[in-house]
Amino acid sequence: MPMTILATIDPASSRVRATDSRGHSVAMDTSPPIGEDTAPGPKELVLAALAGCGAMDVASLLRKKRQSATAYEVAVSAESAEEHPRVFTSITVEHRVMGAVEPEALRRSVELSSTRYCPVSAMLSASVRIEHWYRLTGADGREQHALVAVTGPEGSQVL
Repeated sequence: MPMTILATIDPASSRVRATDSRGHSVAMDTSPPIGEDTAPGPKELVLAALAGCGAMDVASLLRKKRQSATAYEVAVSAESAEEHPRVFTSITVEHRVMGAVEPEALRRSVELSSTRYCPVSAMLSASVRIEHWYRLTGADGREQHALVAVTGPEGSQVL
């Protein structure tokens, strides 16, 4: 089934409202002097889509593995080219999980999301290198941090 988005722009401010065929919408803006900086820009929303896609995958996989996460967030950062069109040149994704979660269960969930399930990751990996990390704070307070996979135009490498 094809996806359809209708983007409506306020010509006076450059603020955009994008609405999907189900009626869900999101606002976008840009920094002055073009816009008024009242909403995330399109590039930020691309990173948000990457974070959301991965988070949904990993949370679902952890539930299937009967892992008890008490908190979960995904931090995404990116570097951009200096010249227009200022595309992303590198992206880092970090899954931050707290709770009684086995490190191997989290590692494998991040691996599957980044290399198999998340279509946003797959689309971006076609043109930019992405590092996929996890940071786990266990129920005992101990912290573990590891690089799980690197995806990009050269392919995927699971570590």
